[in-house]
Amino acid sequence: MRQGEGTVVLTGATGFIGSHVLRALLDPGEWGGGGSGPRVRALVRSVPEEEGSVEWVRGDLTDPGAVRGLCEGAGAVVHLASYIGGDERLCEAVNVEGTRWVMEEAARAGVGRVVHLSTAAVYGGGPHRGVAVDAIPAEPASAVSRSRLAGESYARRAGAVVLRPGLVLGAGDRWVVPALRELVERVPAEWDGGRALLTVVDAGDLGRLIAAVAVGARDVPPGVHHAGHPDPVRIGDLLAELAAHGVLPPRPDADWPLPVCRERLRATPGAVSERQFALAAEDHWYLAEELWKLAGRSPGPGPLSRLADSAAWYRAYLGLPGSG
Repeated sequence: MRQGEGTVVLTGATGFIGSHVLRALLDPGEWGGGGSGPRVRALVRSVPEEEGSVEWVRGDLTDPGAVRGLCEGAGAVVHLASYIGGDERLCEAVNVEGTRWVMEEAARAGVGRVVHLSTAAVYGGGPHRGVAVDAIPAEPASAVSRSRLAGESYARRAGAVVLRPGLVLGAGDRWVVPALRELVERVPAEWDGGRALLTVVDAGDLGRLIAAVAVGARDVPPGVHHAGHPDPVRIGDLLAELAAHGVLPPRPDADWPLPVCRERLRATPGAVSERQFALAAEDHWYLAEELWKLAGRSPGPGPLSRLADSAAWYRAYLGLPGSG
């Protein structure tokens, strides 16, 4: 499959990360030489009103019949669809069995490149500092992470490039920044001086990276790869940048050690758990430079520099002033 050509089968195309991947796949500027980019065949539960140039296939990952024949004639498969809610039955049906159906179909069709999106959350609780791929045991702490780790096994068996991003930011993020806003309201202080280092990536940069792995000029070897910006981000810097764009409240003067932060968190109940607080307040960063080199792509200026582009979306989603 030559760069930017052929048919790419995409799941999760209308989701947060998938929409950014779809945009990158359809952008001729990504592939150079005046080409039109690859053709995209997308499996979705509901076809968008504006269908565009995509070949939309209506179907559900929980139905193996919907996946049958999906990969016929494709040069690449990019499997991004996942379930991230609390229903363990759906975690199993979508993240494990759904991945199995997609990977078996890709293998049956003889697809040359397969990309599967997982998550660095499969490593479980931290702190994690400068961790190479699989340098520590995977110890997922939630049904979502357990099922996504289980799904990885089918992807690895199919010879896929398995991607484990850390925190993903950008337009469409309904999880990370909304959770951070709740946390800074419940724990109104610098968390341990804001020292924690995190692996973060902008969704647009991640979308371009995934597209390059799928149809770029270079072959990325199968196996697991961390998919974040190579430079970890201090949580204090991330919160300050979000506050500067009016997405979070102004940064407080107080600086509390983590035990005090946890006490305050317990005293002010909310939707975000103490385990999720630890993912932001303690080190969780992973060595992530290699994948960019293998794909022949620049990681760009970093996720903090990209927040200006998504700040208006966040303010609108959160119903904050200045979102109009």
